[in-house]
Amino acid sequence: MGNSTSVKTEASDSAEQPATPAPAPETKPKKKICCACPDTKKLRDDCIVQNGEDACGKFIEAHLQCLRAEGFNV
Repeated sequence: MGNSTSVKTEASDSAEQPATPAPAPETKPKKKICCACPDTKKLRDDCIVQNGEDACGKFIEAHLQCLRAEGFNV
């Protein structure tokens, strides 16, 4: 029976040790990435369809900045 006491002590000791929490992002996105920033997404997509990706850098960057502001890591 002395062993069961030490087992309980070991179990309670390991339960009392603080678990290392996973680092949480500073701001968790509240939306799915597909639904975030619809205005800049539309401008970006329309520009790419009409002019090609190479000509739409400012729209692409504006959309990426909006996504970052929403908490996405892009």
